[in-house]
Amino acid sequence: MRFPSEEDGRGIWELVKSTRVLDLNSAYSYLLLSKYFSDTCVVAEVEGKIVGFVSAFHPPKQPEVIFVWQVAVDEAFRRRRLGMNMLKHLLTREVCSTSRYLEITVNLSNKAAYKLYHQLADELKTSCVENECFPSRLFPGGQHEEEIMLRIGPLI
Repeated sequence: MRFPSEEDGRGIWELVKSTRVLDLNSAYSYLLLSKYFSDTCVVAEVEGKIVGFVSAFHPPKQPEVIFVWQVAVDEAFRRRRLGMNMLKHLLTREVCSTSRYLEITVNLSNKAAYKLYHQLADELKTSCVENECFPSRLFPGGQHEEEIMLRIGPLI
């Protein structure tokens, strides 16, 4: 597990696309994350191939929060705790040393993500509080599910 670089943008985009579950953002967004938010993003690599990625950042005006945007795991590496290990790796970084909460949005149909975050809270021996974040009516085309905000913490 390591910090991403700009050179990883394409591989990250391909990984997210291959999940067929996560919202696929533009390749440019993954380049931006890798360049400007590398300290809060994680790449998992095996034999030169990106098999896992966590995108995260400190929201403006909330330095005590790490917001996890996406956790992507290659299909061949699922059910091996890679997502969990990447999240825990992120939390050990210096940039997260003063973070008190981890926030994530998830839709309820993404059972694997929902389970991952609740399990993370259990393993960290802290709470996971759920609140509505983005109702489906806010998304264009009426094709997106409601996003629920999960707030894990306190972490310290």
